Amino acid sequence: MSIGIVSQGHALGRPVTVAEAAERYGADERRLAGLGYRRLHRADDGEGLTDLALRAAESALRRAQVAAADLDLLVLALPDVPEYLYWDAAAALQGRLGATGAEAILIAQACGGGVTAFDTVAGRLATHPDHDTALIVAANRITEAYWDRTATGTSLSSDGAAAAVLRRGHGSGVWLATETLSDGRYADFMRMETGGAARPFRADAPEPAVIAPLIERMDTFFEGDGRATYDFMTLMHARNREVLERACARAGLTPGALERVLYLHDNIGAFRDLAKELGIPLEATNAEVALSMGHFGPADQLLSLERLSAAGELVEGDTVALLSMGTGMHWTCTLLRI
Repeated sequence: MSIGIVSQGHALGRPVTVAEAAERYGADERRLAGLGYRRLHRADDGEGLTDLALRAAESALRRAQVAAADLDLLVLALPDVPEYLYWDAAAALQGRLGATGAEAILIAQACGGGVTAFDTVAGRLATHPDHDTALIVAANRITEAYWDRTATGTSLSSDGAAAAVLRRGHGSGVWLATETLSDGRYADFMRMETGGAARPFRADAPEPAVIAPLIERMDTFFEGDGRATYDFMTLMHARNREVLERACARAGLTPGALERVLYLHDNIGAFRDLAKELGIPLEATNAEVALSMGHFGPADQLLSLERLSAAGELVEGDTVALLSMGTGMHWTCTLLRI
């Protein structure tokens, strides 16, 4: 079964320089500059995750000349809390878009959701022979009450969304394979301690507990065990390589056949570590795009794919890997032929 990308679209928050971000969030500008980023993007106050998703979806559909009513499937990937709890953001997007004939699916596996969404589409189209057209939307909108976009993670977090229209039998941007590895031993690593059923928000404790910075979380999770922390970091790199190799094997390819590896928009050090682990030059990744935009959660790989294709750096016949990892932990890789 052949599934290809007909068109892409995106919606971004307003650009913010590193200096402006440092001033706004009280961060150390030298530390932020050391991450390698030149800017991030922040949505306007009041603009929610599904607002960004809607803009990106409408852009992709317009470029594909596909009406929302003609969609058979809509998949929304998100990493953070959407506008409301007890609420299906995918169904809300389907309703706002007018895609009333499409099944709506929500993927909430953090930064890997936009990459695994291809597998979700392939599976649904395989079991529904009458389905032809699908829409993937990956969106990120930082909830600043819980998450410091300059300090909580290893990247500078941006607000935005990317979308792709996929169609059965389309001959470009062809899906080849997806592989995912999961390791639930680390499921508690990123959790927020309050707000869930175990410890609900309370009227006498109105201030939410923010998610601690990465180093602090790692020290707590591994109970100060430096060796365990080192082993985890080593495992993260190794699993990136393993999931990419598995995807290549499933597609009948060797990793050397890949033109580019499009990774999540992490910092420059993470990209150098990735290139070393995979044995590829840094230029064979999407590091330059990542550092010019910031980290958009599950939308990173689609945004890089669109940017590099528009710039002519990816051409017909190239094979690319969309590679990501997300808290859970999950490592995932999708291969596409341009």
